[in-house]
Amino acid sequence: MVAVPLVHIAGLVRVFGAHRVLDGVDLDVAAGEAVALLGANGAGKTTLLKIVATLLRPTRGTAQVAGHDCVRDAESARAVLGVVTHGNHIYEDLTARENLAFWARLRGQPADADMLTGALADVDLDRHATARVRTFSAGMRRRLALARLSLTTPRVLLLDEPFAGLDQRARKWLEGRLEAFKAGGGALLMATHSFGRELGLSDRLAILAGGRVALDTPRAGLDAQDVQRLYLAHAEDLS
Repeated sequence: MVAVPLVHIAGLVRVFGAHRVLDGVDLDVAAGEAVALLGANGAGKTTLLKIVATLLRPTRGTAQVAGHDCVRDAESARAVLGVVTHGNHIYEDLTARENLAFWARLRGQPADADMLTGALADVDLDRHATARVRTFSAGMRRRLALARLSLTTPRVLLLDEPFAGLDQRARKWLEGRLEAFKAGGGALLMATHSFGRELGLSDRLAILAGGRVALDTPRAGLDAQDVQRLYLAHAEDLS
């Protein structure tokens, strides 16, 4: 029996006015697999992630996570999703702890004090638990956004430039976290411009161009130069 992919995207189309950003995207991500989503500015990487995250409706086509349709069964889809966007989406006038507690309540989770403390400790922010986020550096804000990963046990993670703005220690923590997530049978879909850690974590590369997946290939055996050559050959310069 063929395993059903945790992420299944078929014929996905998204139109904004006269602009067709996605034009029939097909992509699957299996359990225990990480796919790096590459493409030029405007290629539709973030739009694709937003549709899978149930934040944006497709014009046509389907997206499913763990068998749940991202439009018709959005609530069930959200229950198995973890999402880290390029923007941190945190509240500057709340403390670090209050931000995590608020986010947990939005997810319908209890805001357990020990859990919140542990999540902050994971990203080395436990000493700043009661500090207002407006006093945080950009790197600290990014780490606070990533601390949400310690509060959930999703089956699918959607990440937009996950290593951007992180120092070396935070990057190492996130890398270990994502490796463990994969090893536990989770599925990762990461949009990135980087040919660094994201590619090292990835099992496959998918390059978006012209609204479609122009290349979907295993990463094994490819070094950074190989990836750049493939990118230049398949990605459109839409900037």
